[in-house]
Amino acid sequence: MRTVWKLTAASPLAETLSRQADLPLFAAQVLANRGVLAHQSLASFLSPRLSQILDPFLMKDMPAAIDLILSTMKRHDPITIYGDYDADGLTATALLFNFLSSLRVPVHTYIPNRLTEGYGLHVKAVEQIARRGPGLIVTVDCGVSNNQEIAFAASLGLKVVVTDHHQVDETFTPLCAVVNPQRADCPFPFKHLTGVGLAFFLAVALRAALREQGGFAARPEPDLRDYLDLVALGTVADMAPLLDQNRILVKAGLDKIRTTRWPGIAAIAELAGLSLDSLTAQDLAFKIAPRFNASGRLGDAEIALSALVTRVPGHARGVALQLDRINGARQRLERGVLDEIEATLPPMAELASRRALVLTGDGWHRGVLGIVASRLLEKYRRPVLVLGVDNGTAVGSGRSMPGFNLYKALKRLEPLLDRFGGHQHAAGLALKVSNLERLRQEFESLAREELSEEDLVNTFEVDAEVDLKDMAIESTRRLDSLSPFGSGNPEPLLYTGPCDVVESKVVGERHLKMKVRQNGAALEAIGFGLAEDLPTPRGSINFIFTPEIDRWQGQDKVKLRVIDLEPSGQPTKLQRLPASP
Repeated sequence: MRTVWKLTAASPLAETLSRQADLPLFAAQVLANRGVLAHQSLASFLSPRLSQILDPFLMKDMPAAIDLILSTMKRHDPITIYGDYDADGLTATALLFNFLSSLRVPVHTYIPNRLTEGYGLHVKAVEQIARRGPGLIVTVDCGVSNNQEIAFAASLGLKVVVTDHHQVDETFTPLCAVVNPQRADCPFPFKHLTGVGLAFFLAVALRAALREQGGFAARPEPDLRDYLDLVALGTVADMAPLLDQNRILVKAGLDKIRTTRWPGIAAIAELAGLSLDSLTAQDLAFKIAPRFNASGRLGDAEIALSALVTRVPGHARGVALQLDRINGARQRLERGVLDEIEATLPPMAELASRRALVLTGDGWHRGVLGIVASRLLEKYRRPVLVLGVDNGTAVGSGRSMPGFNLYKALKRLEPLLDRFGGHQHAAGLALKVSNLERLRQEFESLAREELSEEDLVNTFEVDAEVDLKDMAIESTRRLDSLSPFGSGNPEPLLYTGPCDVVESKVVGERHLKMKVRQNGAALEAIGFGLAEDLPTPRGSINFIFTPEIDRWQGQDKVKLRVIDLEPSGQPTKLQRLPASP
């Protein structure tokens, strides 16, 4: 796979931003590259505040949803929070369950089993919920494509409120209150909330309505900041863009997590070797969220949910240990599927002629196919569908990249599918095995329509060129003020070279550890998964990296996380682009 580092020349805005925000010039360049001033003010980006949260009643159907919840509460009828089995759905379910429990509402939860039920509302689940008698189902992170099940719930005397952030079909016709910013008729200006983000806005609206009715005259008013750590976890886990409303929520949630009320989060962090005082969005995404996702992927998401609602530290610790073991099993299953795929893929020369990959196998565990698809997308930079075959049906997940809207592609292929759902970058689907070959052909054809050769190049957008001497502790700390980093606000990526390699060795079989020096400045560097690129000591390299502050024995020092490298004598990857106008 061809790799390119695209380095845009310094923006003319960088010097002004550097002065205004008291940032090193390279950090100001990162800020300019994010286009911050085109979307929000400099102050609101660097210091997001909860006071900047939008009015939840701007969302279509929010007033109707709140009225229905309030009337259910007055009748003392039960409310069931119906969620999803991933970290976004689980944190959304936990947030509303914990919030309504604090109001002494009779509240229950239902999380479908990924393997036996699959995503969304199900008739048998609705029947089970209806046995409690008349009441209300509030969906979180699902429901927008379940009109048939919503009508069935109504026939059993159940009311339904849908909160969902997934893409809405053009033929969408609501049968109940549907709170979803993706609706074409929803005036809420920010469209990228997650399931847990919507759950938080629902809680904000419900508390405001109760306050207006004098509902807290005889009981304390809940502090919704107590739930922001759940919002941060679910938002980051769902790879939502960390901009605007999401940035406000995640920034506040990372602050709140230091004193979290939920011992399950603290126990998972401890098992992952993390300190609550210094958790980052990357820690949530890659070390904590996978453990909460694991039980749902392998079948029983109720285990993870219990870790998010328990207030008993001992129970939380036991559940955390269970989730850690399940996550280990998930990793082994994932590795097995990946190894099987890699062993059967054609040579790279043949792969290079394809625009997309559709991969199938017997007996593949459904719960890991989304992760496998993500790994393959990262490695081969092509839209990927990974499907497990069982009893004449292929079920699995897809992942895509900018330039190819996966949801729209599957919509065009809908006649071949039994079901599908998701958004532009990730989706789930099922179809008969007899339709697989046509799916392969037509998915490839759609990818050829949308993607050029250039789209398939493994491209790194580099923010700035620096010298190692620029990587001082205080400069790196100032760079961190642009966090939280994630989708929509990626970690800063810097270029430097040539640098002398003073030391280099392979650690942990796959990782490259080095000491590099440039113009008298020497720093340690680590390249995860880069063992094959081991440079010769005393050689010279160019590389792209993200700086980090590493704490060791009470002292802070800057360490470089190398993303890619090349010998300095053969600069083939770097492309210098003119500054944006």
